[in-house]
Amino acid sequence: MNILLIGAPGSGKGTESELLCEQNGFTQLSTGDLFRSNIANKTQLGLEAKNFMEQGLYVPDNITNGMVKEYLKTKNSNLIFDGYPRTLDQAIELDKMLLEVNKKIDHVIYIDVNDSILLNRLTGRLVCEICKRSYHIVNRKPLNDGVCDFDYGKLITRPDDQEDKIKVRLQVYNDQTKPLIDFYLQQNKLIKVDGNNKTPKEFHTAILKELGL
Repeated sequence: MNILLIGAPGSGKGTESELLCEQNGFTQLSTGDLFRSNIANKTQLGLEAKNFMEQGLYVPDNITNGMVKEYLKTKNSNLIFDGYPRTLDQAIELDKMLLEVNKKIDHVIYIDVNDSILLNRLTGRLVCEICKRSYHIVNRKPLNDGVCDFDYGKLITRPDDQEDKIKVRLQVYNDQTKPLIDFYLQQNKLIKVDGNNKTPKEFHTAILKELGL
């Protein structure tokens, strides 16, 4: 089973992805990890991506899609797509790439959260600088202040978790990513889940019920 998580920044995609991987045997496909791996291994795609990133430019879809395509040649089952695809063009290309390995996106979880709640979550978010797990200064405190529970990495506030920047990110999400909702709705793959005022555990339980796991 391959799953796509769709939701605005702060909707809980990352936390839910962690739980599905740790407790249900899924593997997260992260374009950030793909970028780092390809750059570290000095692949042709990695070198091309690095050139754009060093200029502060968006990495073109053909490079990102190329990395995903290479990844899918060796791992294409029980995947969680989180943060990719971001656009309709990427979603169409992903369907083609999965078809080439006789796979597909089986379920798309759309996490619906009010903007006011998203702002509260993001302005209080802390992220491990090593494993990128998320915490919150009120709602999800680490066992020890400022330290990740899993690898003892330092917890930091992301530069883009400032209120003015968050509003820009939400606008980008609404413009680019929400069209994916209609795309997967037409494919009868969309499952809408209310992400307001739920603990990570409550939300995870709701997801498992929807997926029949």
